[in-house]
Amino acid sequence: MLILAELWMHYRDDEDFVDFVEYNDLGLPLAYGVANNLVESLTDTGITMVEETWDLLLSGLGVEDTGFEYLDDLLDTGLTEE
Repeated sequence: MLILAELWMHYRDDEDFVDFVEYNDLGLPLAYGVANNLVESLTDTGITMVEETWDLLLSGLGVEDTGFEYLDDLLDTGLTEE
């Protein structure tokens, strides 16, 4: 969730992510809320939204989940595989 939270905070106004952010207008803020202890827990629906947001990010970047810890690592991997 940290990666999604970081993406939402630092890239939500970035032209390259505008469609992604608009489409994931619930999943990204939910991830941010959990990552920053603003939300104690998510409902099953909330968890599903965050998981779908993560899957869409990986799909959009064309990478598989290999246990990324940092947004920069994920973005670097996505850029080098294009």
